[in-house]
Amino acid sequence: MQIFISIFEFIFHIDVHLGEIITQYGTLSYIILFVIIFVETGFVVVPFLPGDSLLFAAGAFAAIGSFNIVVLSLLLWGAAFLGDTVNYWIGYYFGQKLIDNPKVPINQVHLDKTHKFYAKHGGKTIFLARFIPIVRTFAPFVAGVGKMDYKKFVHYNISGGFAWVFGFTCLGYFFGNIPSVKENFSLVIMAIIILSIFPIVIEFIKTKFKKNK
Repeated sequence: MQIFISIFEFIFHIDVHLGEIITQYGTLSYIILFVIIFVETGFVVVPFLPGDSLLFAAGAFAAIGSFNIVVLSLLLWGAAFLGDTVNYWIGYYFGQKLIDNPKVPINQVHLDKTHKFYAKHGGKTIFLARFIPIVRTFAPFVAGVGKMDYKKFVHYNISGGFAWVFGFTCLGYFFGNIPSVKENFSLVIMAIIILSIFPIVIEFIKTKFKKNK
C-alpha cells in the first residue's frame, strides 16, 4: 500500500520531484527519464508509472533550460518505441504463460479492458492506447499475445510514440511555465490524468448501460 501512496505523491508533485532529480543528477536526468518511460511501456507489471504527467513536466523544465527540448523528445520517443517493442515480444513469446502463472502480478481486469479496446479499434489500439494510462502498457503485450503482424505493429508504435511524446513535451514546453499553470501544477497534472482516463470511464459506462438494457 505504501508504494502506491509514494507513487501517487510522486505523480501529483512531479514538478517538485523532477526538479530535485535535475538538481541532483544533472545530465543523467535524461537517462532517468528514459528508463521511467521505457519501463512504463515495456513491462506489463508496472502500468501505473507517470507517463503523461512526466512528459508534460519534462517539457516545462526544458522551457527554462534544464533540458534540450529536441534531445529530450527524441530520447523519450526512443524509450517509448523500445518499451512497446520489448512488451510486444514478451507477449509474443511468453504472454500466455505469464497470464496463466498465478505468481505473475498481471491484472486480469486491465487485460480484459485492453482486449475490449482491441475488439473495437483493431490495430489502431497501439496508437490510441498511447494516450490512455494502463491501456498503453497492456496494449503491446496483448498485441504480442494475439500475434499481431509486426510490420503493422511497428507502424502504429512509431507514429503513436511520436504523437504521445512530442505532444505532451511540447504542451509542457509552451504552457508549463505560464504563472497560473505553474502555481497550480498539481491540479494541472490531475486534469491530465482525468482527461487521459476519460475514454475508459465512458467505455465502462457504455458497457454497464448495455448490460442493464
